[in-house]
Amino acid sequence: MTADVDITVEIEPGQARDLVDEMEEAGFKLRIRDVEGFVERTRVLPFLHQATQVPMDVVLAGPGLEELFLDRCRWVDVAGVDIPVIAPEDLVVTKILAGRPKDLDDVRGILRERASDLDLDQIRQTLALVEQALGQSDLVPMLEAELARI
Repeated sequence: MTADVDITVEIEPGQARDLVDEMEEAGFKLRIRDVEGFVERTRVLPFLHQATQVPMDVVLAGPGLEELFLDRCRWVDVAGVDIPVIAPEDLVVTKILAGRPKDLDDVRGILRERASDLDLDQIRQTLALVEQALGQSDLVPMLEAELARI
């Protein structure tokens, strides 16, 4: 389990500054200075929740994969509030795509806990699409290696 919060939002182009202003009013501090340049390069706004010191990365959804993930989100009741949460299949995809040791540990944990509930074919298909888009061929084999480990 990672020690931050990742959120994907769909906003209109040019609204990043408005989002930053609203987040700062809500008690979040931006961890960078060059908002426009950083967003242009990464499509991420890295914040820190000042009261709890929990980092939160706000990903600005773009066309393609992030839109797909938003379309497939699951709604979860958290203390009486419905919150859209990434589907576990798509979470596995994002973790494999990141490929860091801690992300692969997360993949193993998800697979151990939820393998029988996951649509593994959907994960394979999504990873294959990402491989094709990136000109890679290592993502589906990474999934298969993690499945073999559990």
